[in-house]
Amino acid sequence: MSKSEEIKARLVQAKQRYWAGDNISGVLQEGDKEELINEATTAFESVLDALVIDRYQDPNSKGTAHRLAKMYYNEIMAGRYDAAPSATAFPNDSDDRYEGMLVVRSELKSMCSHHHQPVAGVAYIGIIAADKLIGLSKYTRIAQWCARRGTLQEELAMVIAREIQQATDTEHLGVYIQATHGCCENRGIMAHSSLTQTTVLKGAFKNDPATKEEFMNNIKLQQEFAPR
Repeated sequence: MSKSEEIKARLVQAKQRYWAGDNISGVLQEGDKEELINEATTAFESVLDALVIDRYQDPNSKGTAHRLAKMYYNEIMAGRYDAAPSATAFPNDSDDRYEGMLVVRSELKSMCSHHHQPVAGVAYIGIIAADKLIGLSKYTRIAQWCARRGTLQEELAMVIAREIQQATDTEHLGVYIQATHGCCENRGIMAHSSLTQTTVLKGAFKNDPATKEEFMNNIKLQQEFAPR
């Protein structure tokens, strides 16, 4: 049995889904990732052969299969195989308790599940602080972990919202993503000016017009002053 088949069997036994956007780190054991990379290398070699690329004599194609395998597991789909980043929480219960809005801008790199084309953009994550706070960098770490897998932008916004809500215990949260998609730019319609925006709003961000307006105004300010 191959390593991938062994892991699929574990997932089936655990009754865990393993779609492109699902994290499967919970069933992985020490050494599994290295064996999966080796297995994927062999598979990518077959793909290059099917594309009629001389991976033996072409100096630019030697080792490409292994580079692709490592890139998928360690970079562009790392969010499937790595455990969630640690997000230490701090109590928000001092005399200086913060009860306002917090908005964090996070750059994102993801991959479209349909054509495995890159998705690049920015997520704006807003919360109304609850009883615990996490470090500012953790918002970006969580968002990037969610993005590093095969997904759709609509799904990605929902996943980021769920993970941030779980880390902060807030009921009031907004996630706004603006991104370009390689599947629109590099194939099909070839629309190089294409831009997709998705929004997930919960609690006051959804139900209170003033909170929603404050969130969107914060996004506009960040867009105005963001590095170009």
